[in-house]
Amino acid sequence: MTSSRRFVLGLLFLLAVLVPVMRAQAAPDAAATPAVGSPAPDFSLTTNEGHPASLKDFRGKWVVLYFYPKDFTGGCTLEAHNFQRDLAQYEKANAAIVGVSVDTAESHKSFCAKEGLAFKLLSDPDAKVSTQYGSVMEYNGAKLAARNTFIVDPEGKIAKVFTGVKPATHSEEVLGALTALQSH
Repeated sequence: MTSSRRFVLGLLFLLAVLVPVMRAQAAPDAAATPAVGSPAPDFSLTTNEGHPASLKDFRGKWVVLYFYPKDFTGGCTLEAHNFQRDLAQYEKANAAIVGVSVDTAESHKSFCAKEGLAFKLLSDPDAKVSTQYGSVMEYNGAKLAARNTFIVDPEGKIAKVFTGVKPATHSEEVLGALTALQSH
């Protein structure tokens, strides 16, 4: 083996070892997404109506818990509109739509009013719940909720996890998964 080939192989080995370590150090407070079948982490956050809400409040219903980066932005507005468009189908399936972002409850109130949203949005200003759900990211030095969704079953367990979702088709994808879960 030539010395240049040994050098390249050594460099590749170092990268294979160091990159995962550097990634872990870059996000020390990031948690993994809860696994399917595990209890959904409970929380208490303020709604767009200014009231506290916890996951326990929805016990006995299916919950579509979706995390999104920011009120009044293109992708987030599209995703919210699609959930609103399909809200009657979710209600028929005994499912509640609940959105979470780091925006304030007041911002959520304005967003719901402007966009005609009739489901709860929860304020997670310190990104604590987003972190518990492995759904936090940094953008320009600020923590935001990453676009992930969890279907929580009526007993409070994670039934399905969607990561890095596409806002335009996500509501249909969630409805399809919910139908499949309920038919088992």
